[in-house]
Amino acid sequence: MKILKFPEKFYWGAATSAHQVEGNNHNDWSEWEKANAPRLASEAKSKFGHLPNWQDIEKEAMDPKNYISGMAADHYHRYEQDFDIAKSLGHNAHRFSIEWSRIEPGEGKFDEEAIEHYRAVLLALRARGIEPFVTLWHWTLPLWLANQGGILHKRFPEYFDRYTEKIVQTLGTNIHFFVTLNEPDVYTAAVYLKGMWPTKRSGWIYCKQALNQLVAAHKKSYATIKKHAPTSAVGIAKHNLWFAVYRDTFINRFLKKMADFWWNKWFLQKIANEQDFIGLNHYHRNVIDNGFHKNPNKQMTDFGWEYWPSSLYQTLIDLKPYHKPIYITENGIADAKDTLREKFIPTALAAMHQAIANGADVRGYLYWSLLDNFEWDKGFWLRFGLVAVDYATQKRTVRPSALVYAKICQENAIELPGSAPEN
Repeated sequence: MKILKFPEKFYWGAATSAHQVEGNNHNDWSEWEKANAPRLASEAKSKFGHLPNWQDIEKEAMDPKNYISGMAADHYHRYEQDFDIAKSLGHNAHRFSIEWSRIEPGEGKFDEEAIEHYRAVLLALRARGIEPFVTLWHWTLPLWLANQGGILHKRFPEYFDRYTEKIVQTLGTNIHFFVTLNEPDVYTAAVYLKGMWPTKRSGWIYCKQALNQLVAAHKKSYATIKKHAPTSAVGIAKHNLWFAVYRDTFINRFLKKMADFWWNKWFLQKIANEQDFIGLNHYHRNVIDNGFHKNPNKQMTDFGWEYWPSSLYQTLIDLKPYHKPIYITENGIADAKDTLREKFIPTALAAMHQAIANGADVRGYLYWSLLDNFEWDKGFWLRFGLVAVDYATQKRTVRPSALVYAKICQENAIELPGSAPEN
């Protein structure tokens, strides 16, 4: 067996987001779900019928109720139980998001009870020796803001800054790691470029405008956090892909250069002077061969993504030029039967170890997700969790793969057969 040791004081844990696990949220997404659930159910077979596991998910995916978040995993009430599980699995870090619509349900009107709830969440983590990584915006918007145009509203950066200031002033003493934005590229592409998610306007011009708004919002938020909590660390959770060239041709090299710039680099370069760390969200590679998404897909996850965990290596190496600490804020696999996850986690972590050995300043790994959760416009049938959730009873069951990960967390090391990670 080959033993791979990780740096001292490495952060190990998992991640969640408020809308996906808390339950009973009232925001732009919850309203969009209700309006679009019948349509999403009717489109399910055309979208997902090609998946190998279609027969397993067909009933759930074609039920409109699947697309209503409702109680989700009821984490809002069960967070202490969930943190007890995380602690038992050897986690010393946890990423979660604060739900803006709970904090500021009316324009400029802050809910002190909601603030106290998140204070209790933070203290529950601290009591268990788990470091909080706190996301301020994980895609949902208060209804009052959505009704004014959301991110495209000219005062959005100002509104986000006001919300940030409230959080840092009231809760900041218990937060060291702030993640201002989650995956601004994924959100703007899905909402404003493709018109898939809650929006009234779509098109390239709106996508670019929204990206600029999020850059401005992050910069304001960064300055505000540093003003009130100067020793805190601030970054974003950035979704990056490994664009892998299949054949070394001019067109493939050109496509890779364009994709790397617009998808992987543009946002990070815009905020280069206003980030203390880079949060990396990574799930799969994108093979280029006279076009994108040319992955062989010999083995797929439940999401239909290619199973290729070692792509994490190159994605981390690509972040070296920024000279910033890196925390992997999401990396995981949808695997309801838990047949691939036990192999995925050690393989991905071996790739991460190799990146560290080659100079990537990686300081933590947060698996997505701690719990099975509501996966946006896909609903509940995707199971990412280390912990399975029975949505009818809210019973939690630790999956076998979670115990594989727990051993790694507890030993700060991986035991691997042989000397090289498998794909």
